[in-house]
Amino acid sequence: MDSSPSPFQPATVLVVDDTPDNLMLMTELLKDHYRVKAANSGEKALRILQGGSLPDLILLDIMMPGMSGHQVAQQLQLDPRTRDIPIIFLTALASLADEIQGLELGAVDYITKPISPPLVMARVETQLKIKAAADFLRDQNDFLEQEVRRRTREVAAIQDVTIQAMASLAETRDNETGNHIRRTQHYIKLLAELLREHPRFRHFLTEETIALLFKSAPLHDIGKIGIPDHILLKPGRFTEEEFEVMKTHTTLGRDAIQHAEDQLGISVDFLNLAKEIAYGHQEKWDGSGYPEGLAADDIPISARMMAVADVYDALISRRVYKPGMPHEQAVEIIRQGRGSHFDPDICDAFLSSTEQFRAIAERFSDSDLDMAKQRAALERIAELP
Repeated sequence: MDSSPSPFQPATVLVVDDTPDNLMLMTELLKDHYRVKAANSGEKALRILQGGSLPDLILLDIMMPGMSGHQVAQQLQLDPRTRDIPIIFLTALASLADEIQGLELGAVDYITKPISPPLVMARVETQLKIKAAADFLRDQNDFLEQEVRRRTREVAAIQDVTIQAMASLAETRDNETGNHIRRTQHYIKLLAELLREHPRFRHFLTEETIALLFKSAPLHDIGKIGIPDHILLKPGRFTEEEFEVMKTHTTLGRDAIQHAEDQLGISVDFLNLAKEIAYGHQEKWDGSGYPEGLAADDIPISARMMAVADVYDALISRRVYKPGMPHEQAVEIIRQGRGSHFDPDICDAFLSSTEQFRAIAERFSDSDLDMAKQRAALERIAELP
């Protein structure tokens, strides 16, 4: 008889019965095929189950002094460690009502005394095979769930690395720093969390979308990689012609991300948000922005949020050619842009939590090394013919 759960050791059966003769009979019947444990009371059975390895099957008498078999079964069902151990009631209670009650308590089978040894052996073997199959499927499901989680983490890590690589590539040609990328990431996440219960935004700002916004934000200026150095690195004001070229970074950014998505061959949620942010973060609430002159709710929510984050950071950040503006002055400029440059409700969210934005700015402030990199970038433009 091959009813072991593995090829290396036989299954373990726990027999619970208050009558010594019944315990001896069942032990003798089972011992040539299974490892047998015995308990002469429900209380002792529970103590055995609380320590050491668990049995693969329990043969359980019902009418016992102290804790009955029904009570033991109920306790086993309440414990996650024992709820999946199959129970076969082995009892002198032979009515249909008794059998139904036993099965309702979670038993997998019901055998009445006096027993038929071949019948008991056949039913024990059947239930152990069923349990072995269930354990195998459970192990497979656990493995698959772990594998899905592992691969999901890998995909997320690949996305993050790809985004950071693309953003860093743009950074090498810009006079802004990598800390600008990190600051705007955290600004937009904070704005999203402040607005997630707002009636105008709760449909959009799900937990998943907030995570995607944080992931997408570093690509907002990716299009700057396509702007010539003599314009991108210019420390002073642009001429009208230079500004027209600079404005194309929004379209260049969107198109670069779209090209990457086309090469991938599928639509990716975070890249859709990245395209919205890259293309629309220079639009203004009153329609005076670029590239399309969109106004109000025609501007994607993600782009409206990035507009606040990006402007605030541009105002407070020091550059080689300018000092950073004091936080209070930057906040006042944002306030003045409410309803003209910025979505009023997004602006209000910012104004309600300006100290949190200041804390993010201080946490990711630019170092002297960052300034040295900016200085080197400006020196490159000075060397151009």
